[in-house]
Amino acid sequence: MQRPLLVAALVLMVVGAIGLALLRPWWFAPLASNWGSIDQIILLSLLLTGLAYAAVNLFLAYCIHRYHKGPAEYIPEEPTLERRLIWITTLGIVVLLAPGLYFYAHLIRPPKEAHTVEVLSQQWLWNYRYPGPDGKLGRAEVRNASPANPFGLDLEDPAARDDIVVIGGPLRLPLGEPVLLLLRANDVLHSFYVPEFRVKMDAVPGMVTRIWFTPTEAGEFQVICAEFCGIGHARMLGQVLVLPPEEFRAWLHTQPGVAQTLGH
Repeated sequence: MQRPLLVAALVLMVVGAIGLALLRPWWFAPLASNWGSIDQIILLSLLLTGLAYAAVNLFLAYCIHRYHKGPAEYIPEEPTLERRLIWITTLGIVVLLAPGLYFYAHLIRPPKEAHTVEVLSQQWLWNYRYPGPDGKLGRAEVRNASPANPFGLDLEDPAARDDIVVIGGPLRLPLGEPVLLLLRANDVLHSFYVPEFRVKMDAVPGMVTRIWFTPTEAGEFQVICAEFCGIGHARMLGQVLVLPPEEFRAWLHTQPGVAQTLGH
């Protein structure tokens, strides 16, 4: 590629990237949870990486234009320049990582009053378990899992007998009240993601992961599996219904416990 074309291509790349950022043809889904701070973290990351992208490419274009005639000078060591680059890089990494670590520390520490719901993922379905009238989830063992009892609930445990199981959803949540999700997977790695809630967490076989949020908008939202989980991955969608608190409690009160649904 000729020098003027290469310089023009680098400059156009920067201008095009800035134009896309300003025009925003693709942007965040409307916020529907308390985690608006994650938007600020993403914007900060885009700003810093965008400035670095523009600076590097424009500097490269300048060097190609300015020094194309003269012979190149080989400098094996430049301690001053290297120290400056190290400090600039370190500062950039700290600015990028610190807000994310601060956010994550809050993300994994739910309020004590949060509603607990267990999310069980499997190819290619989302299942949910709510505590019954006793207010706590009962014991579950993988060895007890079956098509009729996918959570593997131990029906000898009184705390498990009144748990409310919803196979295939939808996931119903109360508006304006914090919710703690406990995520499990029955087969392979899945990832629970609702764009409007700004929450995404992997569901890993053999362990329980957790995430919390507070829905701030009533309505219907879509659960997406954000981890490739097999040939039916694209069909692994779910539904979330955010209801007024009194409507949510009325629905929960009418649901039978797992002992009733399994005939025990």
